[in-house]
Amino acid sequence: MGSAPSISLSGVTKRFGDLTALDAVDLDVAPGEIFGILGRSGAGKSTLLRTANLLTRPDSGTVTVDGAELTALHGRELRRARAKTAMIFQHFNLLSNRNAASNVALPLRFGRVPRAARRARALELLDLVGLADKAKAYPGQLSGGQRQRLAISRALAADPAVLLSDEATSALDTDTTDEILDLLARLNRELGLTILLITHELEVITRICHRAAVMDSGRFVETGPVPELLADPGSRLGSQARRLAARLLGEGAAL
Repeated sequence: MGSAPSISLSGVTKRFGDLTALDAVDLDVAPGEIFGILGRSGAGKSTLLRTANLLTRPDSGTVTVDGAELTALHGRELRRARAKTAMIFQHFNLLSNRNAASNVALPLRFGRVPRAARRARALELLDLVGLADKAKAYPGQLSGGQRQRLAISRALAADPAVLLSDEATSALDTDTTDEILDLLARLNRELGLTILLITHELEVITRICHRAAVMDSGRFVETGPVPELLADPGSRLGSQARRLAARLLGEGAAL
């Protein structure tokens, strides 16, 4: 991973009144890496993710994505650079009055891609995420896992280099969460997609992330490769994993 980072935040600070949501944060995510940020509600995770594509502009510091310094751009140039980044959300953000194929094709419609090409791309992406037979189904006719797969396929419509995941599995049950995480890992391998995700769920980090950071009060309190953090006796992430394992063992013994 010696090439330039796909995502780079340098000295990024963001305040909301008296609250410092991000406190001089530095972050480098390598091309093709899955990087996870773990933290409690209010730690600054969501602000960081929105800053990574400049939906929230920082008060200071720089944000660079796929070689473009977003903090130096405005207007059309910023919109063009931001197109290299896609985002998926906890609650899917699908249009209920459009079927699956139309939901996927919508970003391409905004990009003035011809209708036939939009439909071909939509069907290709629905097949990629295992929804080839749901092209005419509406979001209300799909399960939670299927809706998230649909949201992922829509995010990939414009062929982004970077995918940002905002608690994308928090609304799903355990089995469906595993399916979505496995899908993200496969897309990372097959498409070379760089993924930055935020979560409060330890399993998300341990299942698919190459590296991770633990965030608290707008700062990273530790960062590193996931296996190293899990093995470190002084690591917060490792401590959480050991407590979870002990609880699960205790529950298993009680059965």
